[in-house]
Amino acid sequence: MRLEVRNLRKNFGEKEVLHGISFSIESGKALGLLGRNGAGKTTTIRILMDVFKANAGTITMDGKPFRPKDYQIGYLPEERGLYPKKGVQEQILYLAALRGLDLKTAKKQASYWLERMGVAEYAAKKLETLSKGNQQKVQLAQTLVCQPDIIILDEPFSGLDPVNSQVLKDVIREQIQDGKLVIFSSHQMGYVEEFCEDIVLINHGDVVLEGNLKDIKKAYGKNRLVISFEEMPEDSTIRQMQQKLGDLVHFTGKRQQEIIVELKEGTGRKQLLEKMLAENLVPESFGNYEPSLTEIFVERAGDQA
Repeated sequence: MRLEVRNLRKNFGEKEVLHGISFSIESGKALGLLGRNGAGKTTTIRILMDVFKANAGTITMDGKPFRPKDYQIGYLPEERGLYPKKGVQEQILYLAALRGLDLKTAKKQASYWLERMGVAEYAAKKLETLSKGNQQKVQLAQTLVCQPDIIILDEPFSGLDPVNSQVLKDVIREQIQDGKLVIFSSHQMGYVEEFCEDIVLINHGDVVLEGNLKDIKKAYGKNRLVISFEEMPEDSTIRQMQQKLGDLVHFTGKRQQEIIVELKEGTGRKQLLEKMLAENLVPESFGNYEPSLTEIFVERAGDQA
């Protein structure tokens, strides 16, 4: 399956909150749908699920108009939607029935996923009696009970400790390997890097970055070097370095004991290193810079953007 979103626009009254969103995703892969709060991620998700209509744009599946009712969609919302005073299995069966499962299939799937998530012992208990982490695992069980073709996960690791996070990681990997189409939205960039081959970054209703994550990192690292020191130089020392090396590089940032620079046009790595040694600026290491997704996110969606 290949889902394509093209030029999606959405207005609420006179305010346009999506300004022509475009991206695509294939089954067997996970797409990281990223953005700050209010960027337009949830609006995009709700349009995909036909909660409300777009004002313009198209969504297709394998080249044909996408009709959400033709597919099973498993959705894990950031704002949890289960009933705290109802029994765990009771409400999973109810939600499965709403999604078209017969009782026998629903019971089988509910039992499987509660067991898989390690919360089968709580099946008859009210949801509110469970810990936050176990409630989150129940949420995931109800997301997957319908054997979805499309899985949309919004902050799925919220409230989970490292052990339970690993359970969820294993489940997500299984779904990707099974050929499901997975959309993964999170502010925890480490998880996005772990699961997602492709990302789309939305900022104020516009796509500001989209594509293969490895290629994006490579492009961001082009002509940039990371220079590390045994001890991070004082700000005054960094300013002196900028004066001494400013004809060769732009200083673009620092992290821990490292300084990140971008080579100016015509400057080579060897030329920079020779100039540093001549100025008695001896680095501990000197190599290519690969930005983290967090750094890319801040650069493209931070306040300065």
